[in-house]
Amino acid sequence: MKDFIEGEIIAFDKPYRWTSFDVVGKARWLLCHKLGVKKLKVGHTGTLDPLATGVVVVCTGKQTKRIDELQQHTKEYVATLQLGATTPSYDLEKPVDATYPTGHITRELVEKVIPSFQGEQWQVPPMFSAVKVDGKRAYALARKGEEVELKPKLLVIDEIEILSFDAERMQLTLRIVCSKGTYIRALARDIGRRLESGAHLIALRRTRVGDITEKDCMTMEQFDEMLRNDTINR
Repeated sequence: MKDFIEGEIIAFDKPYRWTSFDVVGKARWLLCHKLGVKKLKVGHTGTLDPLATGVVVVCTGKQTKRIDELQQHTKEYVATLQLGATTPSYDLEKPVDATYPTGHITRELVEKVIPSFQGEQWQVPPMFSAVKVDGKRAYALARKGEEVELKPKLLVIDEIEILSFDAERMQLTLRIVCSKGTYIRALARDIGRRLESGAHLIALRRTRVGDITEKDCMTMEQFDEMLRNDTINR
């Protein structure tokens, strides 16, 4: 039996175009409706971009005290990059703003460049990110057309593996294991630059947070069904 008021940890498979706050909001609404309460502490342990899918860990009740701890956990992603083109958001949120030559990019060059991203890296966050600048989110400033300078942050990429490279379509799929604060969109930007071209994300899935994998996740529909089956403590 689950006790969501006392505190539980729930793993959700975030749908495409949902924000992490959408997941929290929907879970809170379903729980409050089921439990007959007006308020319930619910929070997530790490933002996942709207255009990404995969693992979002949600805490309820007293387990929300563990959010800071859980945010430190290593994360794993599967990312697909489109080489030869960039967008202002480094993903599909914004249209392509520049194209670059790709004739020199071979499998051999990719295999040479990708391992150089393993280990400690200084990374400048994307302008379209939740990083705060003078108390305001960078993405809010970016959407207003304002330019701000974001400071690079030190992070760790524990593993980076080439899953596939389509030389005809110039698409590269990677598995990445990394520390908190790593922006895969910014990694795509940096990989494009190191390949002396451009790149942006066209698909991203978070497959693991700490020991929680995508296999441990529920869809929101499955969560709703679980609550309807009354398998929780009131």
